Amino acid sequence: MKILFIGDIIGSPGRMALRELLPAFISKKKIDFVIANCENVAAGFGVTQKVVEELFKYKIDVLTSGNHIWNKREVLDFIGDFDRLLKPANYPATTPGAGSVLVPLKTGAYIGVLNLAGRVFMNPSDCPFVTAKNKIAELKERTNIIIVDIHAEATSEKRALGWYLNGEVSAVLGTHTHVQTADEEILPQGTAYISDVGMTGPFDSVIGINKEAIIERFLTQMPNKFELAKDDIRMQGVIVDIDSESGKANSIDRISVKLKDS
Repeated sequence: MKILFIGDIIGSPGRMALRELLPAFISKKKIDFVIANCENVAAGFGVTQKVVEELFKYKIDVLTSGNHIWNKREVLDFIGDFDRLLKPANYPATTPGAGSVLVPLKTGAYIGVLNLAGRVFMNPSDCPFVTAKNKIAELKERTNIIIVDIHAEATSEKRALGWYLNGEVSAVLGTHTHVQTADEEILPQGTAYISDVGMTGPFDSVIGINKEAIIERFLTQMPNKFELAKDDIRMQGVIVDIDSESGKANSIDRISVKLKDS
């Protein structure tokens, strides 16, 4: 089974990349299941119901998120209506939405997806390690195929979680930093790992934002308006090939596809 995990989608340029690239890519690579991180999909910060519905039209099966999930307040009104739109599972139980999901396949099997947030250099949250163990135990009652999105800043925290869950899940995939790392591997007990899958959006930028604005912020230390960049649009992520019965990963491959004329 081939699972495509798409890196953080950045605003309208990221949505354009998916609209233009994803359908053909799924067909060409014979992808069975698609997961994407959407926390930056609405003008660079947060999500709206309109863009969530748009993304699901592009054959994305599950949307994960992270620390920007609440940036658009309207998400509070609709996140509970989409069981495949996830918040980090280690956020307070009083917040709306689900942190994990079991998705049925045509074969009768299930795929489990778990969304977690890191704590190093991030907002306070419950322990992602303890939450992972508890949620994985629930998911394993129905499936051996479990994909974890760890939305975190520190590579050490992501790496530690990968080793902690080695053999327990099919893949531990990092998001949040928007910079694709080159440390993809299959850990000894069959768990695919990468510190960051990258981003989907404009690369003539600083992690998706107009580079001049970011440089000005660093030079002056003064607040200014962040605007999305527009050029050099790419779709990044990883393809994880998983044994459908054991849930162990056979391979993990980085992908980076450029949108022509962008």
